[in-house]
Amino acid sequence: MSRARIHIDFDEGFFDEVLNSPNVRAQVDLAANRMLAEARATAPVDSGRYRDSLHIEHVMHEHRQTALVVADSDNAMLVESQTGNLARARRKAKA
Repeated sequence: MSRARIHIDFDEGFFDEVLNSPNVRAQVDLAANRMLAEARATAPVDSGRYRDSLHIEHVMHEHRQTALVVADSDNAMLVESQTGNLARARRKAKA
């Protein structure tokens, strides 16, 4: 028995419009801000450089904008490798 072939045409313009709408962008920013707040609250503080460098960056992709929570201090990679602060903040923000 042969399988039926199904072809679906997506209206990419529709998805571009929805994924870049103010409501969707607001939800993305809300999630990023929750993660940022958790990351700052649980960041280890020695000099405070790591905690103070935590911020949100918006990145435009082909069909949507994303928000990234990043730390760009010179010791961020060391802090992350030892604590996993951003990974833990991401998991907690999803709950």
